[in-house]
Amino acid sequence: MSTYTAQLVWERGEQDFPSNKYSRRHRIGFDGGAEVLFSSSPAVVPVPGSDPAGVDPEEAFVASLSSCHMLWFLFVAARRGFVIDRYEDNPTGVLERNAERRFAMSLVTLRPKITFSGDKLPTAEELEQLHHKAHEECYIANSVKTEVRIEPVV
Repeated sequence: MSTYTAQLVWERGEQDFPSNKYSRRHRIGFDGGAEVLFSSSPAVVPVPGSDPAGVDPEEAFVASLSSCHMLWFLFVAARRGFVIDRYEDNPTGVLERNAERRFAMSLVTLRPKITFSGDKLPTAEELEQLHHKAHEECYIANSVKTEVRIEPVV
């Protein structure tokens, strides 16, 4: 078992909290020292309540799935003797009402574009198998109800 931590800090300052006119801007620090500006999504809470420069939880969710898939893909590919020079993804997430009429991330689509080099290049079938194995192993994908699609870009 592993435990992961973060530290989130939001402060009201002089903002008018009772009238709901306060900034959702906050910082999250991670155990390695990185500190990231977060905010609610401007699509959910209009500016100035949201800070468009901040990462919103929905974006972080999509990025987390993408990152986890990539890390497992790199591991699986290396174990199978493939060499990867570049991995790029432009994932998207869909926020909509679910069957319980609650807003939820219903679909995340990963669109990895991978550049291989060396003598051993994967066939289309092997590439599909690599993605399948990476998806099966991804801790984040195993932790959510959201449908996660992988649509490799070739």
